[in-house]
Amino acid sequence: MRAFLALLSGAIFGFGLALSGMMNPSRVRGFLDLFGEWDPTLAFVMGGAMLVMALAWFVQARMAAPIAEAEFHLPGTRAIDRRLLGGAALFGIGWGLAGLCPGPAIASLGTAFRPALIFVAAMLAGMAVFALLDRKRA
Repeated sequence: MRAFLALLSGAIFGFGLALSGMMNPSRVRGFLDLFGEWDPTLAFVMGGAMLVMALAWFVQARMAAPIAEAEFHLPGTRAIDRRLLGGAALFGIGWGLAGLCPGPAIASLGTAFRPALIFVAAMLAGMAVFALLDRKRA
C-alpha cells in the first residue's frame, strides 16, 4: 500500500509539474526575469501550491497518524542558520541558471530532455560532495 501511494503521489506531482509548465526551463526563466519579459504564470502555480499545502497542514493537524505510516515525520527545527541560507541561495542560483529545480528535473528525465539529465547528474554530484564535506565536519 505504501509503495502504491508513493507511486500515485509521484505521478500526480509529475503531472502537475508538466501541466503547470514547471518542467519548461524557458517558462521558469521568464518568471524569474523581473526586469525583462516577466511571465507571471508560475506565480499562480506557486499560489495554488501554497493553498493546497495550507489545506494539507490543516488536515494533518487533525490526524493522529498518516495513512501509510505509524507517525508523522515533520521537521524538528525552525532555525534559520548559515546552512539554510547558503542552501537556499545555491538553490535559487541553480534554479535561475538552469531553469530547473530537483522535482521538475527528475520528472523531465521521463521526456528524454538532455538538459535535465545533465542537471540531475550535477545535482547528484553536488549532493555527494556535500555528504563528504558534512561527514568530515561532523
